Amino acid sequence: MTDELLNNFVDMQEAAAIKTAIEMVNKPGGAVIVLETCKKAMNLVGDRFESGEYFLSELICAGDIFNQIMEFSIPLLQKDIPRKHGTMVLGTVASDVHNIGKDLFKVMAEASGIEVIDIGVDVSSEKYIEAIKQYEPDLLGLSCLITSGVDAMKHTINALREAGLKDEIKIIIGGGRVNDSVMKYTGADAWADDAARGVKLCNELLALKE
Repeated sequence: MTDELLNNFVDMQEAAAIKTAIEMVNKPGGAVIVLETCKKAMNLVGDRFESGEYFLSELICAGDIFNQIMEFSIPLLQKDIPRKHGTMVLGTVASDVHNIGKDLFKVMAEASGIEVIDIGVDVSSEKYIEAIKQYEPDLLGLSCLITSGVDAMKHTINALREAGLKDEIKIIIGGGRVNDSVMKYTGADAWADDAARGVKLCNELLALKE
């Protein structure tokens, strides 16, 4: 059913995609699978838009499908939220305004018991520093989808180091451009290219701080 949802979503078969998603979310772990599949679908739609195969109308339609599915999937993730056991400041780095991956990660992180303070997109290093001083989080999440975001991540982490805040928190980076080499280049503590892996790593990082 995962492939069916993915294909229907990417092909703009709105009714079929929503019907399949409804069937999937009622199965154990289904909400997580549905949201991850929708994220992959949105990435594929974005690729088709960049190649000229899709236009703005398809992007709008895809966003509408995604939002409709989120409406009934997110409550299933949130209904049994455990006691909070850590705090994270989360944002998309400067020059990048992509938020779907970040928003999906936020939902799943909160469902695992992490309190997430989302400070938005196109976030400067100065805003990250202000948020860390204000909220004193255990974790910092930096997201990016475009290539230039990698240097923005590095700049932000360097700024935290210069401000004397780097050693106070664990930093995880995420998005379509991150990997082990990018983690080392930026100076982050962990990286993830999907929401489920990111949440797992965040909980591991929190355990190290205890």
